[in-house]
Amino acid sequence: MSAEEETVHYEGPAGGWGSLRGIARIFGREWNSPAVTRTLMRQNKPGGFMCVSCAWTKPANYHAFEFCENGAKATLWELTTLRCTPEFFEKHTLSELRTWKDYDLEQQGRLTHPLRYDAQSDKYVPCEWDEAFAAIGAELRHLDPKSVIFYASGRASLETAYLYALFGRLYGHNNLPDSSNMCHETTSVALKKIIGASVGTCIYEDFQNCDAIFFFGQNPGTNSPRLLHPLQDAAKRGVKIVTFNPVRERGLETFVNPQDLEEMITGDATRISCQYHQVKAGGDIAALLGICKYVLAAEEKLWRESNRHVLDLNFIEAHTHGFGEFANKLRALTWEEIEAESGLPRTALEEAAQVYIDSERVIGIYGMGLTQHVHGAENIAMLVNLLLMKGNIGRDGAGVSPIRGHSNVQGQRTVGISEKPELVPLDKLGKMFGFKPPREKGMNTVETCEGLRAGKVKAFIGLGGNFVRAIPERDEMEAAWTKMRLTVQIATKLNRSHIVHGEVAYLLPCLGRSEEDIQASGPQVVTIEDSLSCIHGSRSTYKPASEHLKSEVAIVAGLAKTTLPPNPKVKWDEWVDDYAKIRDLIEETYPEEFRDFNARMFTPGGFYRGNSARERIWKTESGKADFTTPSMISASGIGNAPGRYRLITMRSNDQFNTTIYGNSDRLRGIEGSRDVLLINPDEMRNAGLQSGQIVSLVSDAEDGVHREVGGLAVTPFALPAGCLGAYYPETNALIPLWYHDQASKTPAAKDVPVRIRV
Repeated sequence: MSAEEETVHYEGPAGGWGSLRGIARIFGREWNSPAVTRTLMRQNKPGGFMCVSCAWTKPANYHAFEFCENGAKATLWELTTLRCTPEFFEKHTLSELRTWKDYDLEQQGRLTHPLRYDAQSDKYVPCEWDEAFAAIGAELRHLDPKSVIFYASGRASLETAYLYALFGRLYGHNNLPDSSNMCHETTSVALKKIIGASVGTCIYEDFQNCDAIFFFGQNPGTNSPRLLHPLQDAAKRGVKIVTFNPVRERGLETFVNPQDLEEMITGDATRISCQYHQVKAGGDIAALLGICKYVLAAEEKLWRESNRHVLDLNFIEAHTHGFGEFANKLRALTWEEIEAESGLPRTALEEAAQVYIDSERVIGIYGMGLTQHVHGAENIAMLVNLLLMKGNIGRDGAGVSPIRGHSNVQGQRTVGISEKPELVPLDKLGKMFGFKPPREKGMNTVETCEGLRAGKVKAFIGLGGNFVRAIPERDEMEAAWTKMRLTVQIATKLNRSHIVHGEVAYLLPCLGRSEEDIQASGPQVVTIEDSLSCIHGSRSTYKPASEHLKSEVAIVAGLAKTTLPPNPKVKWDEWVDDYAKIRDLIEETYPEEFRDFNARMFTPGGFYRGNSARERIWKTESGKADFTTPSMISASGIGNAPGRYRLITMRSNDQFNTTIYGNSDRLRGIEGSRDVLLINPDEMRNAGLQSGQIVSLVSDAEDGVHREVGGLAVTPFALPAGCLGAYYPETNALIPLWYHDQASKTPAAKDVPVRIRV
């Protein structure tokens, strides 16, 4: 029996008819609405509605249908006809709802009324907006601002994010963690240190001009399917796409474009990756060291034999620092060490390295498969090392390109959502609004959880998201959560963070981005930033789910007005009446990035806010791009031991972040359940396990804390030796709070030490 026959897998390509069936299967009822269809037809197009799903860019030369399977699911999920009304909460206590699955909570539909928690009945009861704002404001005025957290998910607009950050600093803290802390904060820290810019350097046109793409730890088929279009175009014109991922993802293997009638009829799929290397979890540093070692050896050999270069030595001399030390590290490292830790043979790494040598312009793409490790920053630094060796940063058709998750997670950091005061123009904000901004570092996600554990965090305001469900150490965190004085959640649908609550709790329903936002000056526009640093306007015409909803901007302003003393320079009502005035404030605060903001926000393809590293201006300590010499060869935080596995937490095809659309993971061949443990068939036999056997995973973090997730069905799946797979967020409880990237504190969810318990 072949390895493929032994494992669950999907035989079809990414995209194709499977993608269309995946949308219709879940949202057939909503799909039939003409208004919904009109919204989808305007999605991700100039002057239209910007998707709330992934952050992939919105090209100027758009397709007829500029939405993907998961983008359509996200829109239809928001535009559902189902409603979660006060009558629902009359029937169910919060204690009962805490026994429900995530999917069942969100399937109750859109929240319609502001709600407050009634302790006597253990239920949410309806309240008026003014009542909620007044009560929350009174609570916040009585608390030490440094004990309060203002969390933001990645879907809030630039306008909302700017006001939310301003509210937090006027209130008196920098406690502004966001969803980036859980995924790509490692990117912000690592790239800022080594190239002086905290985001990727590529623009869309680079994908049309590159010769090769090196792809690490990202799954476009599920997490950013529109990225498959430029990948397919690149593959068709001969670009070599070399992939490193522990999991064989169909989106990186074959793709049928659902918008190409001929491909849909014939089923003629495009092969995406020319090489696919299943690196061991935590083995990317070793794999990249192996590639760089071969490239350096090729340079030395070519120079000896013909006085020619493989490396761009002029670039290295003029624009980089630390190459000599890095080269010495490569020479000293043995291939035996590299093979053992990467899980890949030398020949495979040499084959990948030869593609790099033969290619003039190379893009390095990565996702959370690099960021969510104890040494995730070193993962990113090693990819940058590879690119720097041939000058592949700061020129057309080349660069480093992290693929961000939520649609505006990068943008909200741009306009001030940050716990790090040094990243925000505080002096300018102080002058603009007549106050002394706090200078003390705020709490990020992990520090918020540590504060909850210690009893230092007294209140939590959640601007979207599902914080309780997304964080590590979930069981302990939920127990600590209930000890807070105040929890406030701004949301569109019910999730677990709303039913695990503080002593005083409010649930405030907001408009979705796909819904028309009418204020005093008329219909409003909001803006977002994509993964490639382009800014896009978003305008929607869909009727709101309830007349009782408020926009996120209006809710933030309403909370601020009842919390803060009057300030003639802070004009909450004017800003709510006309969001263009908020964009004027953003432009005043960040004039270089947001010049002529209101005039340019509907530029086809977005307007580019710039990147210093792309211009080869290196805002680093050395004044140059820094080669990094890693002190370790593994990105893992815990070594190997008999019976210990490295757990990779994953998202399914019917999922976006913590939002669960259904129980199908079509692109991996898994149907009907999320309670599965994926394991290599040989590992399964060696452990004495049978397919379908129900087991538990227990933490093997060597800290004396018992963490366990049970009820998992053993499922044979193509993974590297020593690695397991299971779904996020269900297995978050196995991640220790202290197990995170050392530089950024991003939870190390792609390499969790566990054992199997029968």
